[in-house]
Amino acid sequence: MTSVPVGIAGFGTFFPPHIETAADLAPLTGIPEVVLREKMGIIQRHIADDAHPVTLMASRAADKAIAQAGISPSQIGLVISHGSEHKDHLVWNAASKIMHNVGATNAYAFEMYALCAGAPIAMHTARALIQSDPRLNYVLLAAGSRENDLINFKNERSRFMFNFGAGGGAMLLQRGLDRNVIVGSSAFTDGSLSETVVLTEAAVGEGESAVVGEVKGRLDVTDPGYMADRLGAVSMDNFVRVMREAVEQAGASLSDVCFLGITHMKKSFYLEILAAIGLTAEQSVYLDHYGHIQSVDQVLALELGLAQGKIKPGDLIVLAGAGTGYTWSATAVRWG
Repeated sequence: MTSVPVGIAGFGTFFPPHIETAADLAPLTGIPEVVLREKMGIIQRHIADDAHPVTLMASRAADKAIAQAGISPSQIGLVISHGSEHKDHLVWNAASKIMHNVGATNAYAFEMYALCAGAPIAMHTARALIQSDPRLNYVLLAAGSRENDLINFKNERSRFMFNFGAGGGAMLLQRGLDRNVIVGSSAFTDGSLSETVVLTEAAVGEGESAVVGEVKGRLDVTDPGYMADRLGAVSMDNFVRVMREAVEQAGASLSDVCFLGITHMKKSFYLEILAAIGLTAEQSVYLDHYGHIQSVDQVLALELGLAQGKIKPGDLIVLAGAGTGYTWSATAVRWG
């Protein structure tokens, strides 16, 4: 039995207007501007203020995805929020607020949370739900993040999170669409890293309030040595594994991939991943003008790849991410 195709009918992003550059970040971190720009890949990033909660940014991105698809929001049957847990309220369903904001009056809504690995997993989840439920013709995936609020830039242990920025992203998936088709997904978790990154009061800066919105503490690394050693041993292999498994579901191999949209990370590791799967920097986009926006990165990379002419009709593309916990994920899409 052939599964019904599920394609990307529309997508969009939204970023708050305020920008911080590497020059702004250097005195906050004590890291030279040249290191921030060239090694950590932070040329600039968007920063949200009180007027830009997570659900608003996700909703603005979703408005663009719906408009691009050319449908009425009332046609959407399901809204999935896969964005930040640092959101408008704690112990609260952000998806229902996004649903209300965009006017999806005939939908139901829920959240799923896989941190920075969330987008490929959300795409896989939505595809499976659409294929199993003929009532679902359109599913909206939306995410927003402003995790940069939770970083103490004087805390050396959280250095790898200094690239966090703010923004929103969304995709609208359509049942039976035979273009931009999702053809495979994969994910893998190493639970030995489950408690390496958590909120702690010990990470709060001197003179700062421990409370940010409804959250108490700052993001911290509990055992930097173990985390560095373990990720150094497994991260590359796990990235390649999930990307390979995703494309193999389409009867393809990594040599068939034409474009990679991946989580923002330090530039050297980004280039190593590209080389490991046989791609060049011209077959990807590096998000150094945005930083890392949790599970928004993948739709942003897709948007930029298309705008820069790096994705063409018929291309097999891969969207990949990794999130603390620690999970690696990838989804393959046949574009056009």
